[in-house]
Amino acid sequence: MATIGKNSINAKLVLLGDMGAGKSSLVLRFVKGQFLEFQESTIGAAFFSQTLAVSDATVKLEIWDTAGQERYHSLAPMYYRGAAAAIIVYDISRMDSFEKAKKWVQELQKQGNPDMVTALAGNKCDLEEKREVPTEASFSFLPTIHMQKMQGLEHEIKLITLSEAKAYAEENGLFFMETSAKTAINVNDIFYEIARRLPRAQPAQQPAGMVLSDRPAERSTTSACCS
Repeated sequence: MATIGKNSINAKLVLLGDMGAGKSSLVLRFVKGQFLEFQESTIGAAFFSQTLAVSDATVKLEIWDTAGQERYHSLAPMYYRGAAAAIIVYDISRMDSFEKAKKWVQELQKQGNPDMVTALAGNKCDLEEKREVPTEASFSFLPTIHMQKMQGLEHEIKLITLSEAKAYAEENGLFFMETSAKTAINVNDIFYEIARRLPRAQPAQQPAGMVLSDRPAERSTTSACCS
């Protein structure tokens, strides 16, 4: 366990993304080290907290896991407004969820905290054989537009390489990782990277969603509900 420094940072972190992208599974894996094969959709939002020791600071992440269903979209601003950080999640096996992630990026750029630390997570990277957002190495020989039959209907699916996903993240001021809540690939990494970037993102005046104090916070792991 790392040594806790003199400073303690409380940071509000929100997860955004389409229904079924795996937001709740990422949080559950990070906070409790668990993965549920079948998990009910989040209703409204679920709250978790986790405290991390990063460099000379203790970072307490207050995590809001938001619902991905369209009918709850209007509630999202109350969770990301004032947040110090966000993880926008998409499912690599569903191109439509990547397109939805882009819309969340655009919404945060217009309405979110301008100093927000934001990550783009390509989740479910364990589903390589079902990938619709493929790696450059595996699919560099395919045309840009791929036709796929699904339930008797033809859908045009734009194939995007991993390098293009990284480029999109960089162009929009995000950092990018592919994750898997099922196998735990990069799950801790993405949350720790958020925590590491928070002190550097802090301006002279503390932004909304971040509180800096001189006393260390107690290490705790709590959750309000499973989703």
